[in-house]
Amino acid sequence: IAVTQTVGNGVEVNKAMLRARFLGEDSADLSPMIAVQGEHNWQNAAAAYATCAVNGCDHKHIIAAMKTYPGLPHRMQWLGSIHGVQYVNDSKATNADAAEKSLKTYDEIYWILGGVAKEGGIESLAHYFPKIRHAYLIGEAAESFAETLNGHVTFTQCGTLENAFAEASAEATAAVEEFGGKRSVVLAPACASFDQFPNFEKRGEAFIALVDGLKKASVQGA
Repeated sequence: IAVTQTVGNGVEVNKAMLRARFLGEDSADLSPMIAVQGEHNWQNAAAAYATCAVNGCDHKHIIAAMKTYPGLPHRMQWLGSIHGVQYVNDSKATNADAAEKSLKTYDEIYWILGGVAKEGGIESLAHYFPKIRHAYLIGEAAESFAETLNGHVTFTQCGTLENAFAEASAEATAAVEEFGGKRSVVLAPACASFDQFPNFEKRGEAFIALVDGLKKASVQGA
């Protein structure tokens, strides 16, 4: 299997296009599959496809099954789109390496981050700073993260997830209204949760509840 590379006999994914080369060649576009976004998920999809194919499953059944895959909670979990802004719960991203997956996958990002920082902070993510439209800092790591972002990414000290969500959703929605296109509000904390939540699951559940509340308010205000 390969991602962003070509293989002569196997499964590859390039720019979301899966190609399987065994006896012939079958292909499928993964881009509409919300739960299979990003190169790391393409790699997983290629491995799953290969495993199924060598065990006798045919192409159309494998792809049909992939389309039903809902993804895992709190792991780049797509929560929906409201007024052109998509909301992504990546609460499981408890360090910079994990947060990188979301920053690499999405564009026009309104980034919610912070908590109990791991060694190295977020300095390794500097390559992705140009994709960040604004950062919303919460928890213990807010001050140190502000020092890293200063001069590279505009940011707001929000303190809590609730404050950060309110700021991020309002600014992302305003940007869509003014400039068009799409924006992404992404919770990818790059931190442990223990300063404000008992675990990353509870942090993710709090984010989901905030998105659900915004959805309801949006429907009522329509």
